[in-house]
Amino acid sequence: MQRHGAKSKSTVKLDDLPQGALEPAPEPAEKEDEGPIYPTVVRQARNNMQKFDRCVVLTRVGSFYELYFEQAIEYGPLLNLKVAQKKSKAGLPSVPMVCHTQDYCRATLMALKAGFPFIQLDRFLKILVQDLNKHVAISEEFANDPSGKVKSGGLMFDRRVTRIVTPGTLIDEKFMEPHENNFLLTVHPMGYGRSSNPTESRPAELKGGALNPQLSSINVGLAWLDLSTGEFFTQATKMMTLSSVLARIGAKEVVVSDILDSSLLQHIAGLVEHDRHLLTYHTGKNTEIPISRWASMLEAPVATADESAFTPEETAAGSLLLTYVDEKLQGLGLKLQPPQRRHELDTMGIDKNSLRGLEILATSREVTKSGSRLLKDRLSSPAISLSTINTRLELVSTLLHDAPLKEEIFQELGRTSDCQRLVQQFAMGRGDADDLVSLLRTIEISETIHGILEKASSARSTGNMGSVTHETLKLVSNRFSLEGPRALALHISSAIDEEGLMQSHRNEESESAGYVRAAQAVLQSEGSATDFDDMSQVVRTKVAQQGSGEEADDEDVWIMRKRSVASTHGGPHYSLTLRYVAGSGHVCHVKGAKDVRHVAKVTADGRAGRATKSTRTFYNTDWTNLGAQMDLVKYHIRAEEQRMLHDLREQVVLNLVKLRRNAAVLDELDVGCAFASLAAEQGWTRPILNASRDHRIVGGRHPTVKMGLEEEGRAFVGNDCFVGEKERLWLITGPNMGGKSTFLRQNALISILAQAGSFVPADHAELGIVDQVFTRVGSADDLFRDQSTFMVEMLETSVILKQATPRSFVIMDEIGRGTTPEDGIAVAFACLHHLFHHNQCRTLFATHFHVLADLAEGFDQLACYCTDVAEETGGSFSFVHRLRRGVSRASHALKVARLAGMPEPAIQTAATILAKLGPVSIRDSGPIR
Repeated sequence: MQRHGAKSKSTVKLDDLPQGALEPAPEPAEKEDEGPIYPTVVRQARNNMQKFDRCVVLTRVGSFYELYFEQAIEYGPLLNLKVAQKKSKAGLPSVPMVCHTQDYCRATLMALKAGFPFIQLDRFLKILVQDLNKHVAISEEFANDPSGKVKSGGLMFDRRVTRIVTPGTLIDEKFMEPHENNFLLTVHPMGYGRSSNPTESRPAELKGGALNPQLSSINVGLAWLDLSTGEFFTQATKMMTLSSVLARIGAKEVVVSDILDSSLLQHIAGLVEHDRHLLTYHTGKNTEIPISRWASMLEAPVATADESAFTPEETAAGSLLLTYVDEKLQGLGLKLQPPQRRHELDTMGIDKNSLRGLEILATSREVTKSGSRLLKDRLSSPAISLSTINTRLELVSTLLHDAPLKEEIFQELGRTSDCQRLVQQFAMGRGDADDLVSLLRTIEISETIHGILEKASSARSTGNMGSVTHETLKLVSNRFSLEGPRALALHISSAIDEEGLMQSHRNEESESAGYVRAAQAVLQSEGSATDFDDMSQVVRTKVAQQGSGEEADDEDVWIMRKRSVASTHGGPHYSLTLRYVAGSGHVCHVKGAKDVRHVAKVTADGRAGRATKSTRTFYNTDWTNLGAQMDLVKYHIRAEEQRMLHDLREQVVLNLVKLRRNAAVLDELDVGCAFASLAAEQGWTRPILNASRDHRIVGGRHPTVKMGLEEEGRAFVGNDCFVGEKERLWLITGPNMGGKSTFLRQNALISILAQAGSFVPADHAELGIVDQVFTRVGSADDLFRDQSTFMVEMLETSVILKQATPRSFVIMDEIGRGTTPEDGIAVAFACLHHLFHHNQCRTLFATHFHVLADLAEGFDQLACYCTDVAEETGGSFSFVHRLRRGVSRASHALKVARLAGMPEPAIQTAATILAKLGPVSIRDSGPIR
């Protein structure tokens, strides 16, 4: 037998061949149905979708992020992306995926593959995470080494999830609210394991908001942090006060372990869902981590002596929080501030209804973003310590009486960056050259403000401004730690080339415009006129501004300063450049007809390339070698830049504590200047705080109502309030629109502002420290939780009656109006009686049930005050908003109805019925003790 094509031949005898029938070949073993075999990139995406099954997976493919399969179908329309079919190999099903927005969609399918450009990641994350409350897993590309390429079938990149983004784990996304903290909160009730499925239907008593009395006393541990600033807090509370604590913290995401008792999970879910925040069930193993092992995630470990201060429930909540964050960051470095333990007795408690009803955050004059966050914290958690309050008030007073100093500090603060969030980026291994420059500016401004304070303090020590003012400014300036940050600023300044950095940004804008130009080119060549018109005018204008870019020089930009620059020029100058052409390598390029003719003579030995009338390219061995050497040099320069950036990041981390301390001082100055400006503009006065239970206000005003009336050219009527030891409860009656509710709210606001460290809207204020503020104002149902108006009123009232202490300040408005007059009077008096005899707190109680004054006649520390209506000739009238001692026996409801435009026949009918009914009588004569 001869084998064709072989250089040698072999011979086999016929007898040597096997004889007889051939045995059938064994059938191949049946393979299990593994489903469609998609391309490797798609399989990588599918594997990530299965591994992170609770997340929306965004897969990086080149310069785009892509969605696949059912997620493309579900979220494509929500993101304004069109769903396309990604072509697979013959015989395999197509893969649903999404393409870019309306402006680029058709071109993307034909030219740029599918997905949205990576530069628009923040835009789509905002929709998914912030608007839709979704968890998003980001799968990035990683270059494969040679062995990795073999394993992946020749793929240049591997793709794996680097981070899971949730509403509570934002770090530096551009869509974050700059003036608010982005808190992630964990709630851990102690001692309650799972008893049933947490997804079962919620019992009616929990739907209504009521809590089993046995559960209300459960100890609850709370831990919350802001990844964007590194702030970390813990607190122990009771289940009965959890609602108010959640409202005060205002977390964007709340995490609980799914092993908890179902009734507790359902109650917590009701509280969180009511405020429209995301509730996440953590399904991992909930192992408590000792505080000593938190050190790897903290900038400094918790002192051993301080560990015992944390309760077991706080430790459990902190462990759950750090475990959850570590899972979402997928190994990203984390350096948080040591946990600050908050105690309910350290700050004034403000229930959720007060936070909502009093509009506490409506007035502010702060300059910086981080100052806004500090102001919100102080207003929602005012201090109780007299020394802390007076220190804050002294700073406000100093800035108020030295307007030039305040304005000078204000102007400097306006040029700072958000240092708290900047520093945290570096603590997490992030932060780029722009962030370093912003940090440099903030350090320089900190030095400037320190100098301003030192100068002002020295002037006051030798002048007649008083020793207290001198000491106040000295204390603030001494809190700056500038030695390390000053050296850091010098290193940043000497390393970063800001002009080069700005040029790099311009280049990035040109690169992003390149994607648009590519889409535009495809539409012009293959699309219709309608397709081209679909591109927005903004996009077309941007492309036109960037230009075609065909002749743009490929010039490298360096962000680090050059140590030395040497250049030599000799001989004639030509427009000769060295360029790199993909697939051709480095070529010599000449532009201009004159230079083209000249170069053609002197480079006849060069291998010719492409030529036009005004340009020519050719190859030259020496220049090609030079280009290769230049590429190598550029590579080393880029590597050196990255090394220097890494070193600068490490220096920032070494100064982490000092930088955060300086940022905290700047925030306090910002809040102090804001309070001083508000006091100067509105004529506010410094309150006198003491340990009594008195609340003495002369000429008190509601800050936002007063400003609103002044904008309309109307005057606000101030009122006095002397509720306290002698008159513990004020019963206030008067007509509708007589100003009762405004009076109640303004006095609660004055207490809150004073203990937050602000001057107050009054002519004079002496205030005893308040431990809690409670309000029952307004009228609203809660259909989301199946609660009627009266049910909402009773739930809020029950909380007040159970939790108010003798040091609390309570305002109650129109208790009992959601039911019949008889029932309403009975409920209102019961509340009045309980507050007076049991809670014994300072109370302002407004009502239209004037018979309550008769029922409470024997209450020795109760005083009756009222507003009134002034009747004028011709049937006209006006409201008298000034309070006077006494009882208003008429609510004048028909006058208000006439003002509202009710038809006159209806008014007359109401007047007839009112005359027939007569005054409400009390069946049991005499007051009730």
